[in-house]
Amino acid sequence: MAEPIDSAALDTLFREARTHNKWQDRPVSDETLRQLYDLVKLAPTSANASPARFVFVRSAEGKEKLRPALSAGNLDKTMTAPVTVIVAWDERFYDKLPVLFPHAPDAKSWFTGSAAFAEATAFRNSSMQAAYLILAARALGLDTGPMSGFDNAKLDEAFFAGTGWKSNLLVNLGYGDASGLFGRLPRLSFDEAADLA
Repeated sequence: MAEPIDSAALDTLFREARTHNKWQDRPVSDETLRQLYDLVKLAPTSANASPARFVFVRSAEGKEKLRPALSAGNLDKTMTAPVTVIVAWDERFYDKLPVLFPHAPDAKSWFTGSAAFAEATAFRNSSMQAAYLILAARALGLDTGPMSGFDNAKLDEAFFAGTGWKSNLLVNLGYGDASGLFGRLPRLSFDEAADLA
């Protein structure tokens, strides 16, 4: 990793990549979704805890199950997306630490003593994993449409009742239709959003 990626790769991941609202009627294969996860799982999380859990909603039945939780503004683009990924977090993610972080046998105890600390860790790290998912999808030639406009309680009841999983955000996934893109919105300059200390 001594050399930066080339300009074309930067375009794919950042400069030319967009949030999509309209989708081509083109499926995403199981193999592509497995490749996607295999990339996402390699990215860093705190203590390698990997608290995110992913549900790839593709079927008409799954989309109908999702429908009542969606906000009006996100309904059409989600129902027409080939895949909607529910990015969730597992409130008992620490049960996997003996496998994921074996060199610290007491790692589980770091989280079992404070539900608030465990929740903050799981939510923060699953959010990072959602960002990794977006970048990995772009790297595989997919387009994405991340969003938080949904009713978490309704979604969790429909998909995760009794599991200990909690929804974080949704990411529509597929091959975007550029006719549904809006103009790129402004971004803050370095001086507005960053500092050198």
